[in-house]
Amino acid sequence: MKNGTHSERLAEWGAALRRDDIPDGMQAKAEAILVDVVGLCLAARNTDYVESVLASAEPGPCTAIGHSLRLSAADAALVNGTAAHGEDFDDTFEGGPVHSGAVIVPAVLAVAEREELSGERVMLGISAGAEILCRLSLVAPKAIHKAGFHPTAVLGALAASFAVGVAARADAGALKEALGIAGSTASGIIEYLGDGSWTKRMHAGWAAQSGMRAALLGRAGFSGPRAVLEGEHGFFKAFAPSVTPMFDRLFDGLGRHWAAETISFKPYPCGTMAQPYIDCAIRLREEGVPVNDIVAIRCSTSDGYVHRLWEPLEMKRNPPTDYAAKFSVPFAVALGLQRGHAGLADFSGEAIADEALLRLSRLVTYEVDPDDPYPRRFTGHVRVETGDGRVFETRQDHLRGGQDAPLSRGEVDAKFLANASYGGISEAGQLLSVCGSLLQSPNAAPAIARLAANAEAGL
Repeated sequence: MKNGTHSERLAEWGAALRRDDIPDGMQAKAEAILVDVVGLCLAARNTDYVESVLASAEPGPCTAIGHSLRLSAADAALVNGTAAHGEDFDDTFEGGPVHSGAVIVPAVLAVAEREELSGERVMLGISAGAEILCRLSLVAPKAIHKAGFHPTAVLGALAASFAVGVAARADAGALKEALGIAGSTASGIIEYLGDGSWTKRMHAGWAAQSGMRAALLGRAGFSGPRAVLEGEHGFFKAFAPSVTPMFDRLFDGLGRHWAAETISFKPYPCGTMAQPYIDCAIRLREEGVPVNDIVAIRCSTSDGYVHRLWEPLEMKRNPPTDYAAKFSVPFAVALGLQRGHAGLADFSGEAIADEALLRLSRLVTYEVDPDDPYPRRFTGHVRVETGDGRVFETRQDHLRGGQDAPLSRGEVDAKFLANASYGGISEAGQLLSVCGSLLQSPNAAPAIARLAANAEAGL
């Protein structure tokens, strides 16, 4: 349907998808995304923010990963999406940036359990939803953030509606309605950057449950605008008004080239753009920089990072909360230099009170490099000076874990096991096996349920 609206064209493609249409590489990526998300849910299972969402949830038949409580499908999507995104350790897409797994997997698992869908339908839903989210993020680079919104949150609602619709065998008409409805359920402002509050943590879960509801409404006959993406009062006019949307990026090679195959898995639990800076700082430490003698630290950066990871600079140098520390390049650089690592336990109340870390963090300044390739590529640069006048400097032109240096499947599995252990799971290997078998099952619901039962039994 080349002459239809953008949502109608996407819906025609999604409704026709079959397993044979998904290349082996994308099927493998979908499984790896599932593994990563489940591990992240297990890592966050005992956190205060997940406990808050659980306390607000309604009972029902669906699984909150790592918990014995059974919830409504919408609340299962909300809880699992919040847990998966809460530590900012979930996958990312260079070029967006957006986080696909934490939105798409919880939405698809919830509807799969509710409607007893097969593992094949789960795989199709994850693949289609991740692909649409990645492509949507390329339509208006930087502009959604510039408007004050979180791309994963607002684009995620659209992509989750598409993923659920594909998984649940919605026809093209229902998929089109789902996208139209999801345009009105999308939300998520970035004011959390000002004080390190929790709202970003729930954005993925909110997008998951909003998208799921939109898909079910569309399947039931509720209507949404046909031109939700390109209309005069449409999605991109509302969320990205500063640019002209490049809608050709939605369709260029759709079904032949899978953008989602390049989704990256993070090595560190913090903001994506900060991660190459951590690698640079660790490298300097390993090369013998006398950390205690450092008197100045300077980094080059993209203008797209400044309002999220650099400013207000004094707050970024002295994060007010452990969560705020995850979105601070100065703190990330200090971790790499002082500790030589940046794991889940390094973004904590103890860490943001560590004077050795804060001394380094307060030394960090930045300059904008007009040639920085963000958002196409995430880079890092750290230059330090010591009291005796020596200068040490290193750059990294890629995101480790990204398309230029991807994590192997073995590394993704190792990350899963480490995350499960962090969440207090003693038999994590059993849960990893469940993830592997889930996508092969004729009925995925029992396997999804085991992600709760096994977790509790493994304590």
